[in-house]
Amino acid sequence: MKILVTGTEGYLGSLLPPLLIARGHEVLGVDTGFYKVGWLYNGTEVTAKTLNKDIRNITPEDLQGVEAIVHMAELSNDPTGQLAPNITYEINHLGSVRLANLAKAVGVRRFVYMSSCSVYGVASEDDVTEESPVNPQTAYAECKTLVERDVKPLADDDFSPTFMRNATAFGASPRMRFDIVLNNLSGLAWTTKEIKMTSDGTPWRPLVHALDICKAIVCALEAPRDIIHNQVFNVGDTTNNYRVKEIAEIIADTFPGCKLSFGNNGSDNRSYRVSFEKINTILPGFKCDWNAQRGAQQLFDLFSQIHMNEDTFLFRGFTRLKQLEYLIRTQQIGQDFFWNKQ
Repeated sequence: MKILVTGTEGYLGSLLPPLLIARGHEVLGVDTGFYKVGWLYNGTEVTAKTLNKDIRNITPEDLQGVEAIVHMAELSNDPTGQLAPNITYEINHLGSVRLANLAKAVGVRRFVYMSSCSVYGVASEDDVTEESPVNPQTAYAECKTLVERDVKPLADDDFSPTFMRNATAFGASPRMRFDIVLNNLSGLAWTTKEIKMTSDGTPWRPLVHALDICKAIVCALEAPRDIIHNQVFNVGDTTNNYRVKEIAEIIADTFPGCKLSFGNNGSDNRSYRVSFEKINTILPGFKCDWNAQRGAQQLFDLFSQIHMNEDTFLFRGFTRLKQLEYLIRTQQIGQDFFWNKQ
């Protein structure tokens, strides 16, 4: 199968293509290059040929012969959405819907969209399912719900969208991110020997390892059409719902000599437990291989191997907001987030 993967120079995007290529698929990447500077370790044997292009500029010619698209190239995470809400909507919502329409028009048969469990926001139920009402709290999460809303009606006999609502990702990637909770706390534990939380750590977060997300994508691409056609899947495992406090405790136990403390700030009202029964029941071949303990140990082993230091941990290339602010400040990208010609 010829598969176009958007965001191949990102955290998940650098891990997925080697897995697809190893399974005999032909992979073409697309990435605008915002995070090209962030490379933590040499962890992949092959990389996909990648078009250096903004998803807003993808043309029908770019999609010739493509049978499936895995779309993950959006402005990621809540702080980035707050930096430029209008551009977040332009890229994440309108850009993604445009790509889906373009894909359908040129005959792409499968469209796997990377959504997020953050669409649940503040959940009133014990374990939210794919049928639960969404309650997005940020521009980033709102855009995910809008893309799902607008792409679902495109489904027909020739075009099958699938929506993967990923839990909060964690784990090692060559294009590392230190702005997601388990990775960030692990970096603090390694570089400062202390996790000093301002919050009380009571909110719930579902976690899923980056490689388990990639596994879910591979399973969705290779599953019979009737299983994935216009379906929403929460991606993760129900046992991997943790309170933030529990995540911190797991990391403190894994990183020797790390001191842990909590505050009384409860300002983060995002809290949700998620049921992952559907994906684990009906998507052939899917089962999570990782939990928070194993992920924390993976990061400890990696940091030991590469002798990671504080400068590396704090480097802008590994934090989405820092890198985008740098590109804007140095006028490498404009307020529209297109690259300026030098």
